[in-house]
Amino acid sequence: MNIKPIRNDEDLHAAFRRLEAIYQAEAGTPEADEMEVLVTLVEVYENKHYPIQAADPIEAIKFRMDQQGLTPRDLEQYIGPSGRVSEVLNGKRRLSLAMIKRLHDGLRIPYESLLSGTA
Repeated sequence: MNIKPIRNDEDLHAAFRRLEAIYQAEAGTPEADEMEVLVTLVEVYENKHYPIQAADPIEAIKFRMDQQGLTPRDLEQYIGPSGRVSEVLNGKRRLSLAMIKRLHDGLRIPYESLLSGTA
């Protein structure tokens, strides 16, 4: 096992090539240990150089609506009357903390997504 830090994208691609070769390694083997170390190194490098930002709250709500086949009317129990739902979905009204909690509890939208971009 010859492990070294991942310092650039070339190192990253080399790590991916090695991971492809040892992906099916049996647990307890040196290759399985190498795979675990490489996965950790790849995660650290990608988190540092290619971070994934939390979704915009409105986009997160629309994504969940699409996933579950919901209409704006279905959101009334979480956001309020249809006019308020429309204002939120069109970016004219911010989500209140109560709305965020109800959307999280009812639709399982992560708090990180619902709170992103708030000051």
